[in-house]
Amino acid sequence: WDTSDWESAWDSGDNKEEEATSAEEETTGKSGPWLQDCVVSLSPCSDLLVVAREHKAVFLSAKWRTDDSGREEMTLAVSWTGTLSTEEGECVSSSICIPLASQKRSSTGRPDWTCVVVGFTSGHVRFYTELLHEDPVLRLKCRTYEIPRHPGVTEQHEELSILYPAALVTIDGFSLFQSLRACRNQVARAAAAGSDVIQPPPLAYKKWGLQDMDTIVDHSSVGVMTLCVFDQMKNASILGGFNASVKGSPPAMSQYITVGGGPYTGFYYAVEGSSQPLLSHVALAVASKLTSALFSAASGWLGWNKNKHEEEAVQKQKPKVEPATPLGIRFGLPDSRRHGESICLSPCNILAGVTDDFGRVTLLDLARGITIRMWKGYRDAQLGWLQVPEERGDREFSPSASLPRRHALFLVIYAPRRGILEIWAMQQGPRVGAFTVGKHCRLLYAGYRLMGVNSQVCLLDPITGALRTVNIPFHLALSDKKSERAKDMHLLKRLTTLLRSREALESLLANKNAPVSCLTNITCTLYDTLKQQDPEEVDTDLLQLCSSQLKLLQLYTDIQQLHSAAGTEQDSLEGIKDDLSRVGPTLQRYAQFTPRPSVSFVQDSPDSPLPPQAFLSQMECTESGELKVIRRSETEWNQLGNFLFWGCLCGKSPLHKVCDTLQQAGISPQQLLSLLLNVWLQREKEVLQKSEETVRNLHTLLIALSNMKGAVEESWDPQSVSPWWQQVRSTCIQSHNAAAALLAAFVAHRAAKASITSHADSKLQSEWEAVSLELEQWVVCVRQLEDVLVLQTLLLVPPPQGAAGGAAAQCSIKTLLEGGTGGIADSVSKWVFRHSLAPERLKEILQKREDKEAEQKAGGEGNDEKQQKLLVAVCQRFPHSLSPDLLFAHCCWEYVVQWNKDPEEGQYLCWAVEHLKLVSSPHIQLGISAMMWSTFIVKRFSAAAFLMEKVGKAPKDRLCRRDVGMGDKAVTSFLGCCVQLLQILMESDSAVEEVSAPELSVEEVWCGAEGPASIAELALEQRGVHYPLVQHHCLLASLLHATMTFSLKVKPLSLFDSKGKNAFFRDLTTIQLMPSGDMDPGLVSLRQEVNPDILRRHLVCELYNQGLDLRAEEVMLEVEDKDVLGSQLLVLTGQRLSYSLLHSQSQTQAAMELLARLPPTLCTWLKAMDPSELRCPLVPLSQTSRLVSRLIEILPENHAQYSLALHLLEAVEALTTED
Repeated sequence: WDTSDWESAWDSGDNKEEEATSAEEETTGKSGPWLQDCVVSLSPCSDLLVVAREHKAVFLSAKWRTDDSGREEMTLAVSWTGTLSTEEGECVSSSICIPLASQKRSSTGRPDWTCVVVGFTSGHVRFYTELLHEDPVLRLKCRTYEIPRHPGVTEQHEELSILYPAALVTIDGFSLFQSLRACRNQVARAAAAGSDVIQPPPLAYKKWGLQDMDTIVDHSSVGVMTLCVFDQMKNASILGGFNASVKGSPPAMSQYITVGGGPYTGFYYAVEGSSQPLLSHVALAVASKLTSALFSAASGWLGWNKNKHEEEAVQKQKPKVEPATPLGIRFGLPDSRRHGESICLSPCNILAGVTDDFGRVTLLDLARGITIRMWKGYRDAQLGWLQVPEERGDREFSPSASLPRRHALFLVIYAPRRGILEIWAMQQGPRVGAFTVGKHCRLLYAGYRLMGVNSQVCLLDPITGALRTVNIPFHLALSDKKSERAKDMHLLKRLTTLLRSREALESLLANKNAPVSCLTNITCTLYDTLKQQDPEEVDTDLLQLCSSQLKLLQLYTDIQQLHSAAGTEQDSLEGIKDDLSRVGPTLQRYAQFTPRPSVSFVQDSPDSPLPPQAFLSQMECTESGELKVIRRSETEWNQLGNFLFWGCLCGKSPLHKVCDTLQQAGISPQQLLSLLLNVWLQREKEVLQKSEETVRNLHTLLIALSNMKGAVEESWDPQSVSPWWQQVRSTCIQSHNAAAALLAAFVAHRAAKASITSHADSKLQSEWEAVSLELEQWVVCVRQLEDVLVLQTLLLVPPPQGAAGGAAAQCSIKTLLEGGTGGIADSVSKWVFRHSLAPERLKEILQKREDKEAEQKAGGEGNDEKQQKLLVAVCQRFPHSLSPDLLFAHCCWEYVVQWNKDPEEGQYLCWAVEHLKLVSSPHIQLGISAMMWSTFIVKRFSAAAFLMEKVGKAPKDRLCRRDVGMGDKAVTSFLGCCVQLLQILMESDSAVEEVSAPELSVEEVWCGAEGPASIAELALEQRGVHYPLVQHHCLLASLLHATMTFSLKVKPLSLFDSKGKNAFFRDLTTIQLMPSGDMDPGLVSLRQEVNPDILRRHLVCELYNQGLDLRAEEVMLEVEDKDVLGSQLLVLTGQRLSYSLLHSQSQTQAAMELLARLPPTLCTWLKAMDPSELRCPLVPLSQTSRLVSRLIEILPENHAQYSLALHLLEAVEALTTED
């Protein structure tokens, strides 16, 4: 679409800024003036267009397509066509498209789906069929929620309004959208189940009978408004006379504006609460003809397949029509000859545009109910509104920058008779734009939005099939007096011609696809042209730009050509070879574990060529003629470094020539050093693959850069620290790429040593080796980097599958020093947690670091063996920082921290306690257990105790989760750990006096650690605990643990006296009043009265009851009163027999016959038995037979029930022979 005439049209007024308007061209392939007779509606998201005429409709949805030139463009393609009407003679009279926002959290702001609402002349409104009134539907309108911009503005909520000739139906938006979603979900479910049965939810709506107006053709629902006190008093006096009473608070009212005739415009006000919403059961549309690509049942649209009989049945049965609530007109604008045709409400709900049959467009002030402006000569006009926010750039220079962001309002008028589209500033502003667009277009303005998406004004041209979007710059709303930009327009136009050549050059140099030869030729030509001009007329800035860009392009070309030449220089590796062979095995292991490359864009790859545009954007010519590298993003910095140095490091480019070229260009050696080290560290993986070759080339490059002017200061005294070498050192110290940093340190150490030696030779001419502070710092740095490399190799070992997650920790000298004295132990403890290394296993490994024989025996353990060797190697490099006590202490703390994050993982707390047990120093043990108790344990422990006290038994899972924050099984495990922790506390408190506190030390090279104190240091600072108080808590913990383990019914805290209760959950370091410890005399006497034989007999009966006969026989031997036991067991035997003969599910014929043969006394006795008391009724017959035999042995012959026992024996033997 050629925008030239539109762009020039913005300039039609005086002092208007020339502004290009954006547009979307979306081909629809329509032609002719027929469009004026159609009902057309466009979704506010511009992704669905509905065109309907009489009973037919076409739906067009947005699709991307590639045109002949390969350009992607948005088109509106036909997705469905067909007939919408289901009743005879009904036609489409109105339609709107409502996008429903997605409720998913991951939504990107696009609508979930778009509901098409269609009104018919029969009175039906179909998104589903809902008969709200029996007259034709005149107009459908929607209002969506918008956040109020100013205090005092009433918040407006969503609403769908439907206009009939004498009634207005309003549906609450929230209720409607919930119903639509529910219907759509039901359709999807019904389609999936192959069913047609759908039960839509009821829909709430209000229905107003609009009175005192002859004809109504259009309406606007303005929303809820509240009158000011003056207007409230005015209305009260007009309606009620002089003595009218005024309510204390003004009532909230919904305002409706109608247009038509008699009067020409009507203002209606419905007081909130004056009408109850009507509930109607939604009659579903039988739209079987709509099942197509867009309306397939699977996509959850409104096409539901039903057979013919059901269609006829639904059509015959007319829904009930609710009566309307009468609503009288408050006032109107009477004009007997004028008839309104349409009304269009502004987005701010303050103004409305009205068109009439006299060809006028009238602007209404809705708050005051008056006409404030009128345009004439716009017959059949179509209206739209645009609300434009102030650009952010304008705010900075505006005098009102501190105030809220301003918005400008514009009225868009399309006059089809003249084929012109005009933009007018509100309220009394000038026309700011006019465009010739053709006479058969349709202006599409929804007037509502998907929340957060501005409602667009679009123009649909049926001749060309183009859909154009109108965009208006904010500053056009400013009058000439206030607009600084309008005053500067003439000056801007004069500047434009001057700047055009500069802009052209800059945009060309910023082009990513332009080849370097093309850029050089054009810049050179422009430079020559400028040179030939009169020196006074030449733009010196442009000449300088050409000169600097030519210099940069030449540098780019030279380096590109050098990289294509072969590298020849070779350097010896003397002095570094020993270092390389020493750390070689560690480097190999490190290379195995380095992370695999992740997914990245091709253009971000370090191997992708650097385009000239990227090179130019990072270089800047200073006034002195030198080049300065601008550090922008990390990716661009890496790409520039790769371009300059990677070829040299690989040995593909001549190193000295590249360095000479860069030095001649005037780039500072410090910036070149930074770029070189960055490439070296970033491409660690490739460096390690060819370590000898790349190290040799790095050495050559480093020496070459050091020899540049301005690198190492000439006045440098070797006894002080050189800023040049300090730059290399600080880069290595901060790097997380341990291997590359160590190799760089080896090279820099050797180069610095050579530099210092030559410096000393030139000065001293002696055979003494120069001692230097610089070299001392390098020795420390290299040692630290070797330590970091071994530690990082261990941390990179991947955990076994299924172990606790978390990314491998990245460490550098800087992070370890900032982590404090416990930083190293903390890193290893996190590794232990990630690998789920059991405390006993860790103890074994730490013991083996001195035990060489054990190491040799465990020769072939694969990965586990590698892990063990790495851990031992790390511990040997950090003998003080990773002493066993420190490591166990940190592991204990790591596990308890992880348990606190996820208390359901009881194993974490168990392992924390196990690690704590392995700490040999009672001082550290005491401090850590006291810290664990106060920080993590006591709060949950007290919650568990109070919960058990409250319910009087072991609480269920739900209560445990609510009060303690974990399930019942986790609580049991937790209480067990509490018992162990308190026991450790008591043991360590007892042992503290016998042993002196340990002295914590750090390795010499790591003495500079600054940061938080280690866990062990904090533990040693803790105060001692009050032993009886710990013992008191331990007793409670044991009681709680037993209650949970055995599901006892007990109130634990009630077992203690008031002193005991008050002492609980106090700080363990404080001295509390404790209970005396003397046992209650009453309890002592009760215990003495208990006969142990009763308990033994009870235990025998319980074991038989559970079916554990063999264990019962063992306990029976200890029972003294056999007679009583015999009577108890006789009943139990009777219950077993009663179950097998009378209560068993599978009663056999033999059992029935046996019952008939038994003596009547035995039968009666068996029937009186209750087998339900047995915990295990299904006991093998052989066990019961053995029990009866025992009975005969126990009972004396003169016992009253001896004969009954004999009868039982006969019955059991008879049953056994039957089986």
